[in-house]
Order: sequence, then C-alpha cells, then structure tokens
Amino acid sequence: MEQQAVDKGDIQFFELAYLEVDIKQEKGQKVIVALKDFVIPNTELIPEEVRSKIKKWSDYIDYWAIDWDFQNDTFMNGWVTYRTRKDRTLALKSDPHIYEMAGKYTIMVKVVDIFGNDTSQAFEVEVK
Repeated sequence: MEQQAVDKGDIQFFELAYLEVDIKQEKGQKVIVALKDFVIPNTELIPEEVRSKIKKWSDYIDYWAIDWDFQNDTFMNGWVTYRTRKDRTLALKSDPHIYEMAGKYTIMVKVVDIFGNDTSQAFEVEVK
C-alpha cells in the first residue's frame, strides 16, 4: 500500500462490526446458533436515506452463514440465510446441526452487511 494514498485519505480503515451470538447445545449432539446483536461502527458515515430505513439491528445484515467445523482455512457454508429483492426476511436462528461425533469443534459465523462488509467470528464448542 502506498503511503501517499493513505496520507491523502484515499484509503480509510474502519473498525470492525460487533457480532454477538448465542450457541445452544441440545440433546443428541444438536447445536443451534442464533444472532443476538450486530453493531456497525461509524454509523454517522451511513447516508441518511439508508439510516432512515433501519428500524432494528438486524436490518444491517444482508447474509449470514455458519461453518460448523471450521479448520482455520477455507470457510465452508454449512448453513446460510440471506435476503433477496423480493423476500427481505432473514432468519436470526439457524436450523439445528447434528454432529456425528462428540468432541471439540470451531464454529465460524460469517455476517455480510448491507454494504458488503464481511464480519467473521469463531466460537469453540464442545459437543457431548
């Protein structure tokens, strides 16, 4: 990256979004992930015509997905939900995922906001 571009303000770095999830383990090695909160920093940079349409925190989310067994390499969509132009609803709770074996797993949750920004967070879970 050229320092000149940074100095001129052509390149800007922003804080990452805040993501809060709830992971519930049920009988039979079943796990469900629910989004609880999503906060975009620097909301003052969002145009007023967009801000006026936002009624709740989930309105900022366009897509979210789960990799149920993240291996610190490629994200593999194991479950996904997204909005379309015709259907603007978005599930905030995943379908149950059943692990074949007990053990420790890394669940990676990826959220893409309405501006195309990706926020990912890993969570450790021990399936019994």
